[in-house]
Amino acid sequence: MTNLFDLTGKTAVAIGGNGVLGSAMAKGLASHGAKVAIVGRNLETAEQVVNEIAENGGEAKAFAADVSSKDSLIQAANDIEQWSGGWDILLNAPGTNSATPFFELDMDEYDKIMNINLKGIVMTCQVFAKRMLEQERKGSIINISSVSSTTPLSRVFTYSVSKAGLNSVTQFLAREFAPHGIRVNAIIPGFFPAEQNRKILDKERIESIMSHTPMNRFGEAEELQGATVWLASDKASSFVTGALIRVDGGFGAMTI
Repeated sequence: MTNLFDLTGKTAVAIGGNGVLGSAMAKGLASHGAKVAIVGRNLETAEQVVNEIAENGGEAKAFAADVSSKDSLIQAANDIEQWSGGWDILLNAPGTNSATPFFELDMDEYDKIMNINLKGIVMTCQVFAKRMLEQERKGSIINISSVSSTTPLSRVFTYSVSKAGLNSVTQFLAREFAPHGIRVNAIIPGFFPAEQNRKILDKERIESIMSHTPMNRFGEAEELQGATVWLASDKASSFVTGALIRVDGGFGAMTI
């Protein structure tokens, strides 16, 4: 069973690996033997994650990139390729949110959220998956979606739209890349308190979330590691592609 989840010899690129959820997932990959490139817009926070991985015996390096800029992603890919030679795992975990009501939403804000949460993932896959295909590397792409992608939530219109689009991208690319040995799946996290959603988690909102979550609690970031490592392993999840994996405490199973 240990060998089933062994990622030794694999290199992972963690886009948004400096965030609360992204860093926990990147650490999970590193703890199972993967060498991890931590990619974030803020190089300082990316380096903090690298240091934490190193303290636990893992290998990682920080790289700066803006997912809303294809040129920036290409430069990061070049730098990572020079460092590692290539990669087998791509973790897409960038994200931003806003609690702006629908009729108060302006297109600048809409474009910002869509550019990071959806367009950014498309460009990331164009840049990093293309290198995998060119090097004939089989591997795994893991996108981070949201419970709001399947059940639109109040207060987060654009975020919900972007994540629903991400689910579609995931399943489209799963079909596109399967003949090349690259699997594409998405994790659908439930409610994990992070910087991007704390501003909308008031008392009333928390009570509503708990009433719709059978496990009656928030998730801990480390609870995403199991699904991440499973999807990253070409032994443990070799026949899994195009899947949307819920890690949500039962939120998606609740109706009334």
